[in-house]
Amino acid sequence: MPAPLFGNVFSEVEPQAARAKIAVANRNRPRVNVISLRSLLPAGQHGVMEHSIGTLHVVGTPIGNLGDLSSRAREVLMAVELIACEDTRRTRGLLSSMAVSASLTAYHEHNEAKVTPKLIRYLEQGKSVALVCDAGTPLISDPGLELVRSALARQIPVRTVPGPNAAIAALSISGLATNRFIFEGFLPRQQGPRQSLLEALRLEPRTMVFYESVHRLQATLEALARVFGGPRPAVLVRELTKIHECLYRGSLADLCGRLDQSIPLKGEFVIVVAGANQKYSAEEADAEKIFRILVQQVSASTAVELTASITGLSRNKVYRITRL
Repeated sequence: MPAPLFGNVFSEVEPQAARAKIAVANRNRPRVNVISLRSLLPAGQHGVMEHSIGTLHVVGTPIGNLGDLSSRAREVLMAVELIACEDTRRTRGLLSSMAVSASLTAYHEHNEAKVTPKLIRYLEQGKSVALVCDAGTPLISDPGLELVRSALARQIPVRTVPGPNAAIAALSISGLATNRFIFEGFLPRQQGPRQSLLEALRLEPRTMVFYESVHRLQATLEALARVFGGPRPAVLVRELTKIHECLYRGSLADLCGRLDQSIPLKGEFVIVVAGANQKYSAEEADAEKIFRILVQQVSASTAVELTASITGLSRNKVYRITRL
């Protein structure tokens, strides 16, 4: 029989009297075990025992309001043998609030590559795992893709337990078009890559959704206004589902000007930006790209003239394209 993967946490048997004392002492306090994966034994060290394959559950958790946890999510979190989470302290708090006893192990961007094979082996021994993130739906700007791909490659069942998602929640109350949209998550931190990505999105006709931290919010809004144009409609949503949830609507330029004034620089933010309101031909799209390159070296008026000369478009058309 193979040794337990996570130490003896699932196999310890306490004397009956000791169990009774512990039950009385902890009757109203949920027990949450934080498991270290260091105790995971190398594959093949022990004999193989016939067993069924476990299931990986991808579970959505609240993004602010604990009341948003679904009854199904609660049932799954209570039933699985192990919960893989970004921050065991935050997940412990969630579990304690709903009186759920569970065993936790850390799974985040810094240990994802190392821990994934161990979780796969755990699943292959017939144990079920719930994957959660600090808030919202795992894999959406959060770790977990490597684990899901590895599980699918080994034909381990992967099940979804849908839950809250900040991007969809913000989009649904933004008042901007929802029939077609794209999710970009967090923009690159470095100015060069961020500028390149925004340039590629400038003519995107679909509504765009971004995440941003409070420390980078101002720089990101300024970059959006600079590339997309100050008049582009946008919505800023702060502290979704929490007590201080706020929604701010206006142009990108307007929102930039209100930061740290009527818009407090506190909490977590989702940025929803309207798509470009005009369809361009391939020739016009090329003109826009050329202008953006030139305007970094020369004045805007000179860039317009040079773009018109290069593309053969009129100055008025180039001006209209680059000023939308």
